[in-house]
Amino acid sequence: MRRPSQMMRLLITSFFGVIVGFLMGITFPTLTLTKMNLPSTLFPSIDLAYIEDKYTDLSRQRLFGAWSSTKGLKIKKDIPDPPYNYNDTKIWVPTNPRGAERLPPDIVTTESDLYLRRLWGDPNEDLTIKQRYLVTFTVGYDQRKNVDTALKKFSDNFTIMLFHYDGRASEWEEFEWSKRAIHVSIRKQTKWWYAKRFLHPDIVAPYEYIFIWDEDLGVEHFNSEKYLAVVKKHGLEISQPGLEPYEGLTWEMTKKRDDTEVHKHAEERNGWCNDPNLPPCAAFVEIMAPVFSRKAWRCVWHMIQNDLVHGWGLDFAVRKCVQNAHEKIGVVDAQWIIHQGVPSLGNQGQPEQGKQPWEGVRERCRREWTMFQDRLDNAEKAYLEASAHNNASSRLHR
Repeated sequence: MRRPSQMMRLLITSFFGVIVGFLMGITFPTLTLTKMNLPSTLFPSIDLAYIEDKYTDLSRQRLFGAWSSTKGLKIKKDIPDPPYNYNDTKIWVPTNPRGAERLPPDIVTTESDLYLRRLWGDPNEDLTIKQRYLVTFTVGYDQRKNVDTALKKFSDNFTIMLFHYDGRASEWEEFEWSKRAIHVSIRKQTKWWYAKRFLHPDIVAPYEYIFIWDEDLGVEHFNSEKYLAVVKKHGLEISQPGLEPYEGLTWEMTKKRDDTEVHKHAEERNGWCNDPNLPPCAAFVEIMAPVFSRKAWRCVWHMIQNDLVHGWGLDFAVRKCVQNAHEKIGVVDAQWIIHQGVPSLGNQGQPEQGKQPWEGVRERCRREWTMFQDRLDNAEKAYLEASAHNNASSRLHR
């Protein structure tokens, strides 16, 4: 048997050994398990990174707390500050756009543009000209010659944007203007689908007027600068060039007249116009070649429905975006176009149940018109009912 003095010496030695080991462990940097060069077979089912992330910070805090309490050290100088808490900020600007409240107002850029920039040099020297207007065509390669002819009628003041519904964007490089145009290629989509997704008002804000045109328009009698001069002269917020009369012309309002520069009213067939200041006798343009002011487009864009891609019904509704619409929406007769009626996009449909591709497209157009009108009517009804209820509640609380 060991003598009592030897037992006591052993206990004291063990105690000091534990204390020294503890102090050495918390003095040296924490060893990262995931950085140790150990065979993976030693830890076959343990996620070391998870363990480290979950427990290391907590252990450090406790150990340093114990160390500082026993040794009286100022740990402020020895360990880094805790990670920045992104929920704490000295900046909060409620008037900033939603989601950007934490930014100082002077750094917030709410609008963009479609100007093409260089990859080198001083950004302030990128643009030799800032186009004032935007023209878009929704195109297929088969109509390239017609589109080429049309775009030659638009001056250098226009940014050109082509929406390619057939996926053949790269083949337009044969045209010199194509190299400075913006090409968006997504198969089998309509111009209103493109417009909703790529012509947000904050993106096209630099442009005073936005042309959203079809590809099958003859422009022999059209000049873009002269057209806009007439639009500005008459204060039109939404307009279109007059259409040369043709067999399939539907509306009297959009037919070109020879005795005037601009017209804003028309006589339609009996029963078509309950009010002479409402569509289709006034405040009306077709959706094949509309031209929107910046202000009007900001409203019209919000009216376009994501799932109603053909835009049928918009021509009867855009008046809601313009005050005194029967005076601010008109047809420019001095600059007119020809609707060639090429059913190119219609042929992008799919034959079903013995029907031709264009027949299915036309059926959807009519269906969308009804759906759009129902949505608009229901939205207005809901708004008016809610307003009446709020007004009644306000009177009761007076």
